[in-house]
Amino acid sequence: MSIKGKFEKWFYLDEEEEAAAQEAAAKQQVATTQPERKPSKQSSMKNAPLPKQNRKEPQTAGNIVSLQSVQKSSKVILVEPRVYAEAQDISEHLTNKRAVIVNLQRIDREQGIRIVDFLSGAVYALNGDIQRIGTDIFLCVPENVEVNGSISDYLNERN
Repeated sequence: MSIKGKFEKWFYLDEEEEAAAQEAAAKQQVATTQPERKPSKQSSMKNAPLPKQNRKEPQTAGNIVSLQSVQKSSKVILVEPRVYAEAQDISEHLTNKRAVIVNLQRIDREQGIRIVDFLSGAVYALNGDIQRIGTDIFLCVPENVEVNGSISDYLNERN
């Protein structure tokens, strides 16, 4: 007896193979001894898939809305920064998909320029937009907010 045979005998693998072969032979013998029947119309109807209208599947509501379009109510944040450090807080609002109006009238001109530069970079990174809407007032929006129209510089033209 070979080593393979000893392992099969030890783990009873040869008995399992013999049992599987006997089952297959029995199934084949039953299939050949039974006369071939044509399936009746009723038995074929039982096995056939149901038409779509008769299938019992869970019904969903007619109002299906994408989760991406559902958001909390939109907010517009108004900010009057007093120091440059507040620019990071403004960019966090933009990251959270909120529009921000920044009033730079109460800050030094140099710091205001730095804040606008910082916010321009943040808006660019978020695929948003920044627009000047008044004297030292800017509108910063993330990409989910669209801005239409423009405000003319009528006040600057008069002076």
